[in-house]
Amino acid sequence: MKRVVIIGMGFGGIRAARVLAGKGLDVVLVDRNNYHLFQPLLYQVGTAGLEQESIAYPVRAMAREWSGTRFHLAEVTGVDFPAREVVTGNGRIPYDYLIIGAGSVTNYFGLESVERHAFDLKELVDGERLRNHILTAFERAVVEPDPAKRRALMTFVIVGGGPTGVEFAGALMELVRYVLAKDYPELSVQAARVVLVEAFDRLLAAMPQELQVYTLEKLRTMGVEVLFNARVVDAGPERVTLHDGAIIPAHTLFWSAGVKAAPLAATLDVDPKPGGRIPVEPDLTLADHPEVYVIGDMAWLEQDGAALPMVAPVAMQMGTYAGEAIVAREKGETPKPFRYRDRGSMATIGRSAAVACAFGMKFRGYAAWLVWLLLHLYYLIGFRNRIVVMLNWIWYYWFHERQVRLITERVEE
Repeated sequence: MKRVVIIGMGFGGIRAARVLAGKGLDVVLVDRNNYHLFQPLLYQVGTAGLEQESIAYPVRAMAREWSGTRFHLAEVTGVDFPAREVVTGNGRIPYDYLIIGAGSVTNYFGLESVERHAFDLKELVDGERLRNHILTAFERAVVEPDPAKRRALMTFVIVGGGPTGVEFAGALMELVRYVLAKDYPELSVQAARVVLVEAFDRLLAAMPQELQVYTLEKLRTMGVEVLFNARVVDAGPERVTLHDGAIIPAHTLFWSAGVKAAPLAATLDVDPKPGGRIPVEPDLTLADHPEVYVIGDMAWLEQDGAALPMVAPVAMQMGTYAGEAIVAREKGETPKPFRYRDRGSMATIGRSAAVACAFGMKFRGYAAWLVWLLLHLYYLIGFRNRIVVMLNWIWYYWFHERQVRLITERVEE
């Protein structure tokens, strides 16, 4: 029986596993975490909207439903291509086919001080850590006698005007204005600042212009300060410095300005493309290793003159393709080249407000928000998770209340 090893249980990895399950292959799933994380909702953990357990699902619970699959909890440190073995901290795992989908990490573009002081949202623990920090900042502000320091504690700088930055800015502003304002009556929460910093002249660059304008107007109406053509070049525990020398006194910096391929990519002895991504053939295999597939954020594949974006829909389609390609090859068939079908993009701005572009149609406002909710519930794994998330959203919609305002770890300042 031939063995397929899948590295990474992200969106691409789990879809490849689903396709390969029950196909007469020995499928080994490898990840350093024992769960699949629904990363698009991680910002809602950071803004006290969801419990972290509601957006994660155990890999072993999935594997027991997939015939012929088993899971290894291990950190992959490299791949021995000549020996056809995956190198992990727990030993080596031989393979006949290999699917690499280790995802991406935050790209700080060499800004060491920013990397030291900024928060990001890539791992499950990041959401809880950010929530602890935000709530602790308000607790400190309550007892801070200096008005300038109190304002800095309630100032939050968000870098990156893509979907993550926009969604986090909107959710954070709603948390401050509608929830924390009631929790901290002794504070003038109206003095709190949420500053969204974007290096270019528009938000949501992949969206049509009218949706970009709607997003900007909505955020500003909510009270978010949007700075265009601005770059963060330095950071400290109590300040953020922009490229023009301007300093924003702030205790919280959130970075969503870019990603790069996971460190595993650098160990593969392949000349990388921008962002450390691995160039692949039209069938997603490595040029000199046709038994190795690279999918998701790690893969560099140009289509219609541009590299495919590092987003979840691309990873999903690549994962499904890689699984089907292996099944086809085992039947003696030659798979067709991979072709990404862009079904659109969307972003939520706040309660009853979102933008979406799909199938040539543009949505905004309540209709786009409803579509966003339904699609995210659909793609969540686990019936319990869907119910918990839906109930949290309903509760917040009707009562403007977020129940997960818990400081689960003391933040050392």
